[in-house]
Amino acid sequence: MDSEPESLVDENAADDPFAPLAARLRPRNLNEYIGQSHLIGPGRPLRMALERGQCYSMILWGPPGVGKTTLAFIIARSTNAHLEQISAVTSGIKDIREAVERARQRRARGIRTILFVDEVHRFNKAQQDAFLPHIENGTVIFIGATTENPSFQVNSALLSRARVYVLKKLTDEELSALIDLALTSERGLADLNLTFDDRVRHAIMELSGGDARHLLTTLEMLSDDAAPLPDGRKVITYAMVGAVAGRRLISYDKGGDNFYDLISAFHKSVRGSAPDAALYWYARILEAGGDPLYVARRLLAVATEDIGLADPQAMQIGLNAWDIYTRVGETEGARAIAEAAVYMALAPKSNHLYTAFGKARSDASRLPSFEVPLYIRNAPTALMESLGYHKGYRYAHDYQGAYAPGECFMPEELHGRTYYEPSNRGYEDYLSRRRDYLKQLDAMAPPAEQRFPPGHDRQMLDKLRMMHPDLFSDSDDSNEHH
Repeated sequence: MDSEPESLVDENAADDPFAPLAARLRPRNLNEYIGQSHLIGPGRPLRMALERGQCYSMILWGPPGVGKTTLAFIIARSTNAHLEQISAVTSGIKDIREAVERARQRRARGIRTILFVDEVHRFNKAQQDAFLPHIENGTVIFIGATTENPSFQVNSALLSRARVYVLKKLTDEELSALIDLALTSERGLADLNLTFDDRVRHAIMELSGGDARHLLTTLEMLSDDAAPLPDGRKVITYAMVGAVAGRRLISYDKGGDNFYDLISAFHKSVRGSAPDAALYWYARILEAGGDPLYVARRLLAVATEDIGLADPQAMQIGLNAWDIYTRVGETEGARAIAEAAVYMALAPKSNHLYTAFGKARSDASRLPSFEVPLYIRNAPTALMESLGYHKGYRYAHDYQGAYAPGECFMPEELHGRTYYEPSNRGYEDYLSRRRDYLKQLDAMAPPAEQRFPPGHDRQMLDKLRMMHPDLFSDSDDSNEHH
């Protein structure tokens, strides 16, 4: 029996001066690992299990560069197991069978095998099912890594046999600690004696987006361009960060004026029906390191505030763009958001729904809580029915066009009060004509079908104006029912 398991981990990568910085700094144990303290911090169950040399099948779910593969390496080393690694991008059923056969041979020699499957969500159902019997009989301990929600992308049978751990993007504190490690470690960049100010540090961290591998790659590229100083140090400047990143860096913190200036320019361009300007400001936001999904959220605000019912489809266009971004990633997703921005820029505009909703909210918060009319209350019990609940309710579908003319669904005190006044733009033009048609039906309804006598709405409005004059503007006279 072998005293130690075989390993596919390159033990010499840390000492190879030509290996990438991320490979040289790959943590060798839990104490060197930066991030994911909610999983492997002192006293956490996963850490305690590894310290006891125990391991079980699991799925590591998280964005790129947060340490999923590294954690699998550490787990294998901590549990004295061989790490067999395959990628769902390049492997198939044949590769799975060969890996399992090697694991079976090791098991006969008393060696445990951890089968690490990167991008496991890319395997189809048949490929994922191929792991099940070998997990069940203990031939392999399965560790899958995925950037996608395993609830949707991993078979339920496989999911039920593995614990799911969620890995998070590195925090600013963790990213800063990683920079310090890279600058001071003999396996890192210590021999270069690099120096830079806090502005550069924050720019590198911001560009990484919580991705440790991206941060180290950026830092390594910057170290190649560092300028020598008379005292022997090498300096990395803010301009160098911009050059390496391939974009102009500007102050883009979410509390800064530049952030709000760019977002404001984008929003106003879409509202102002200027698609080219909208694309330009959107591109500026992206080049500054802005989050495309923040722009997607702003577009949904545009859809409800500036377009409204002039084009109800705008809301769905915005949601679709957001969905595409989350499903297929940044490249196609950013383009989908650009498409939504152009669509909304050229869509007919109306803020009438936005204004109407604000007016209704104001009434609801400032006026008394008027009772719900008895005739539109439910009457689920005999007592409620005896009290007049539901009595006199006119079921819309009993009438031609599914409309009961002359009915009132507002509290009596608000009879005649209007909030929504459609414009004559886009789909609202149809809604305006539809509303006028319904008003004509109300006016033509026989007296027996009128909820209140003629002029009642005017009386209620006059009373409301007398009691609450602050609710009315000069334009309300032309908008309220007469």
